[in-house]
Amino acid sequence: MRSSPYIACCFHWVVVTLGLTVSRFLLLKPSLRPTGWRRHAVLAAGLLCCLMMFRSAVADTAGEGSSEGEPQLGKSMAWTAYNLGTTGYNQAVAIGKVLKDHYGTTLRVVPGKNDVSRLLPLVKGRVQFSANGVATYFAQEGVFQFAGAKWGPLPLRLVMTSNGESNQALGVAADAGIKTYADLKGKRVPYVRGAPALNVTTQAFLACGGLTWDDVVRVDFPGYNAMWTGVINGHVDAAYATTVSGPTRKLEASPRGIFWPPAPHGDAGCWERMRKIVPFFTQHVATRGAQISVEQPHEGATYPYPMLISLDTAPAPLVHDLAKVIHRHYDEFKDADPGAIGWAMDRQQFRWVVPYHEGAVTYFKSLGLWDAQTEEHNNRLLQRQAVLAQAWQQHLKQTDKRAPDFADKWMAARRAALEAQGFDPVWR
Repeated sequence: MRSSPYIACCFHWVVVTLGLTVSRFLLLKPSLRPTGWRRHAVLAAGLLCCLMMFRSAVADTAGEGSSEGEPQLGKSMAWTAYNLGTTGYNQAVAIGKVLKDHYGTTLRVVPGKNDVSRLLPLVKGRVQFSANGVATYFAQEGVFQFAGAKWGPLPLRLVMTSNGESNQALGVAADAGIKTYADLKGKRVPYVRGAPALNVTTQAFLACGGLTWDDVVRVDFPGYNAMWTGVINGHVDAAYATTVSGPTRKLEASPRGIFWPPAPHGDAGCWERMRKIVPFFTQHVATRGAQISVEQPHEGATYPYPMLISLDTAPAPLVHDLAKVIHRHYDEFKDADPGAIGWAMDRQQFRWVVPYHEGAVTYFKSLGLWDAQTEEHNNRLLQRQAVLAQAWQQHLKQTDKRAPDFADKWMAARRAALEAQGFDPVWR
């Protein structure tokens, strides 16, 4: 356990007292120094003083978030995650079991049906972390729903991410006769209120097929699970998810069945159109998911999910120790969910679009995994966040929060600030 300030003060007082005693002994003339058992007692005190000073130095070093020492996570911790039954929720619960079994830490996982309900508790300080999705990027950028006066760009940080054998894709009901994303023209496609991460990625897959929202029948839903229930019940024909998410299995087992149209890696037009909308996608061949296997892989796109995030103000030692625990006990939870394999250290993407927390960086450096190029990349992302934060504060000073064009003016100010510092604003 880490020492309290009172105990540390008493410890150092004892060290100083012993040190002064030994010093007085050494300054005395040889003829006046104690002899016999008194001499041995003073020398023993000197040796004890040296040992205690060495212990203090080691303890101080370990307390700075180094890779030495046992993780200190406290009695309880709270995260937000996606809905009950989703892969993100299941993975959070699996990590929570490790925290409880080995460190006595109770993890409370708070399910959120959309991006706002997952990030708001984090911003308000009701949870320390979130097992979130790509809305992390949108919130960092202050775009879509986060362009409103109540939000703005957030200083979010990555702790670790899951990069598994699944894809992120727009799945369709197998009985709808949809084989490519172009076949979605005229079909019913869901739109989840308050969930730009779902809606923008859905838009990207429509773009892969050369379509926009104007080419489909938009059907609104209040949340992620409701959207997938809508597919099962025949209210819509498609829905976005990671291919290992729980609701996809329900569609797979239903009379409608499930099919995942590909985003062909050789289709330059598809990927050019997608990346204009979602620059965080990477090409990937999935071997895990509903109706997906090694024998029946899916050619498509992915990004880290879930990603464990915090605010920049999260204590560095806590973040360091949490990353250490996830790494140390990976083998104990990797089979708890099909997507949990993605937490392996050799699957981490250290150069993504959101910066890592300094506590996590300290741990990665202790493992020799953080090189100069990665440090430069991370610093550049931190600089981007700083530019956005400054631009937001300036915008608040110059614009009435109640103005109907508040968000539009912010997007213009955001673009100008980023371009002035050599950054791509992505959304124009």
